[in-house]
Amino acid sequence: MKKYILKRIVMSLLTLLLITFVLFVLVRIMPGNPFPSERMSAEQIANKRAEMGLDDPILVQFGRYLSGVLHGDFGKGTSLYYGAPIKTVLGQCISNSFRIGGLAILIGTAVGLLLGITAALNKGTFIDAFCTVFSIVGVCVPGYVFLIFLQYFLSYKVHLFPYFFDNSHFLHSSVLPSVSLSLFTMSTVARFTRNEMVEVMDSDYVHLAESKGMYGSKLVTRHILRNALIPIVTVLAPLIVDLLTGALVIEKIYGINGIGKLMVDSIAGEGIDYNYVLALGILYSAMYIGIMLVVDILYGVLDPRIRVSASGEGDA
Repeated sequence: MKKYILKRIVMSLLTLLLITFVLFVLVRIMPGNPFPSERMSAEQIANKRAEMGLDDPILVQFGRYLSGVLHGDFGKGTSLYYGAPIKTVLGQCISNSFRIGGLAILIGTAVGLLLGITAALNKGTFIDAFCTVFSIVGVCVPGYVFLIFLQYFLSYKVHLFPYFFDNSHFLHSSVLPSVSLSLFTMSTVARFTRNEMVEVMDSDYVHLAESKGMYGSKLVTRHILRNALIPIVTVLAPLIVDLLTGALVIEKIYGINGIGKLMVDSIAGEGIDYNYVLALGILYSAMYIGIMLVVDILYGVLDPRIRVSASGEGDA
C-alpha cells in the first residue's frame, strides 16, 4: 500500500509539472498585451518586457518561472494590482474562497447524505419523491439564481443577512453564498447516495446480513452506507475543487474578494494579466490533482478489496 501511494504521488507531481509547462507555453503565445497599453508607451512596454525576461527563449523563461514557483514566488501583476506580488494577493483571495467553499462543502455533503439516506430508506414513499424532486431542482437551478433569491428575501425584505459580503463580519456574511454554493453539491450527493444505497440494499450480501438478524442502523452503517460511499467520493472530488476555488458568478454578485472574482478581473481588466491567469491555472490544477490523489487513497480505506489490489500492484 505504501508503494502504491508513493507511485500515485510521483505520478501526480509529474502530471502537475506537465500541466504547468503547457499552461506556461499557452499563456506566453496568447495574443494581446500583458501591460496596460493605454497608460504605457511602446518604449515603456519594450523596456518592461526586457526587464521581466519576456523576450528570452521559452525554456529559459519556464526554468526561471518554475524556480520561482518552487520558492513560492509567482511573480508580480502586470496590469491587475500592478507591481504587487501575486502570492500576497492570491493568499488573501484563497483565504476567502476556501473558508466560504469549505462551509459550502460541509453543508452540501451533510445535508445531501441525510437526504439521500432518508430517501433510500423510504423508497417509493412521498419522502422519496420529495427528495428526488429537490435533487432535480438543485441540479437544474444555477447557484447564482438561488443566491439572488436569498438576497431578495433574507437581505432586502427581512434584513437577516447582509446584501453584500463584509469581511469584518465573515461568518455572518458567508451564510448566503455558502448555502447557494452548496445547492448543487447537496443535490448531487443526495441523488447519488439514494441511488447507490437502493442498489446496495438489493445486493446478496445485505440480504445475507438480514437473514443473520442484522437490522437498523448497524446494517446501514456497516454494510449499506460504506459500500455506497465509494462512487459518492468519486463524484464529490471535482465538486470540492469547484467549491474551494470559488464560483465566478457568485463571488462577483456578492462582492467576495475570492479566487473566482480574481480570475474574472485578471481576464476582463485593462489588459489580460497573464501572470495571474497562469498562477490561478496552476492552483486549479494542483488542487484537482491533489483531491484525486486523496480519492485514490480513500478508495483503499473504504474498500479492503481495493487496498489488497493496490498492495499487489505496488509489489509487482
